[in-house]
Amino acid sequence: MNAPAIDSIDPRALESLLAFWADVGADALLLDEPVDRIAEGQQKPPRPAASRAAPPPPAAVARVAPAASDAAEQARKLAAEAQDLATLEVAIAAFEGCGLKFEGARRAVFSRGNPAGPVMIIGEGPGAEEDSQGAPFVGRAGKLLDRMLKAAGLEGRVFITNTVFWRPPGNRTPTPVEQMACQPFLERAIALVQPRLLLLAGGAAAKSVLKREEGILSLRGRWFDWAPEPDVPSIPALPTLHPAFLLRQPAAKKRAWSDLLTLIERLEDPG
Repeated sequence: MNAPAIDSIDPRALESLLAFWADVGADALLLDEPVDRIAEGQQKPPRPAASRAAPPPPAAVARVAPAASDAAEQARKLAAEAQDLATLEVAIAAFEGCGLKFEGARRAVFSRGNPAGPVMIIGEGPGAEEDSQGAPFVGRAGKLLDRMLKAAGLEGRVFITNTVFWRPPGNRTPTPVEQMACQPFLERAIALVQPRLLLLAGGAAAKSVLKREEGILSLRGRWFDWAPEPDVPSIPALPTLHPAFLLRQPAAKKRAWSDLLTLIERLEDPG
């Protein structure tokens, strides 16, 4: 059967047909000659011409973190020189011993909250919102934390920081080496704030601060004594679930709330 001549086809029918194919996503005409795509797929692709990779720019080579032992020594020196939180924040921003600083973070994220509050909350590290705004716990997890603190009567009574001060790429968990590099700054912050209690949010923070290997579901709700050195008076520390975990597992909120009540009871105990 012969196809009708193009002149005999109603233009409105052609427009309707073209509109139909456009709606279903067709954006190309058929080729004049058929192509065997199966045969094409069986052919080995040509090997690309060898090319020499360009060396990294000198600045990128220079901006790498020093060895862990050197980084820890540098951090201890800078932290010891900080006589207040403002100076400590400047020292952290200038510190180049943590590799996270060179892995895409915009800025150092140190703290927020009341330095005179009786409770210090320590999380694991900044996320995307924290990296953008320059303060810890300001994203969805931070908003949940704020609501929980307000409901527990702790609003305005906490100082919040993290075990590391730069955002890990992809919001991954910071490594022990990265936490160790930042540890002197965290310990100096605790010494300057002098909180009565520590609340450790999440497994990464609890294991780093307490130097323990158990998971957070085993550690949470239990009191531990924390001290930077054996001869220094200890501070009671309570691990709890991270607010980000509660967003993923809402049923666990009752356990986190129980931990907050435990903290309030300890805080209000005159002994």
